Amino acid sequence: MPVKPLDKTDKAILNLLQHDGRLTNSKIASHLSLSESPCWRRLKRLEDDGYICDYQANLDRRKLGLGVVAFVQLTVSEHDETSTMKFEQIILASEHVLACHNTTGESDFLLQVVARDLDDYSHFVESYLRKLPGVTAIRSSLSLREIKSATRLPVR
Repeated sequence: MPVKPLDKTDKAILNLLQHDGRLTNSKIASHLSLSESPCWRRLKRLEDDGYICDYQANLDRRKLGLGVVAFVQLTVSEHDETSTMKFEQIILASEHVLACHNTTGESDFLLQVVARDLDDYSHFVESYLRKLPGVTAIRSSLSLREIKSATRLPVR
C-alpha cells in the first residue's frame, strides 16, 4: 500500500513529538485543535507508515561519563558480502558507535564514537576497530567542543 503524503497536520504532529516525545495524544490534539480520535488515527498512521521509528529520551553524555567524541574514518580493502556482513554485525553490536555511514571519498566509512576518556577510546580502537575485517586505515578526529548535536529533522 502506498504511503499517504504528509499534510500540514501530520507535519505539525511530527514537529511536536520531536520537541517533546512525551506528549500525550490528548495534548497533541489540544495543540492542534483536533479531537482525540482523529489525532490518534493520524499518529497511528505516522507510526505504521514508518515516519515515526521509535520514541526515546535524549541523554547528556557528559553526565553519563562519556567525555570523548571521535569521528573515525575507516578504509577497508574487503568489500565482499561476507566481510561486509561481519563488519556491520560488529559495528551494530558496539555501544561505543553512535552512527556509522558508508561514504564516498577517501574513506569507506565514517563513524561517530563515544568513550569515557582517551584510554577508553584507545582500548576501543585496539580491541574493535583494528580487528574489523579488511581495515587498512583508521583516521580519528577528536571533538574539542560540541557546538551542536541534534536529532531533530527539519519537517517542512
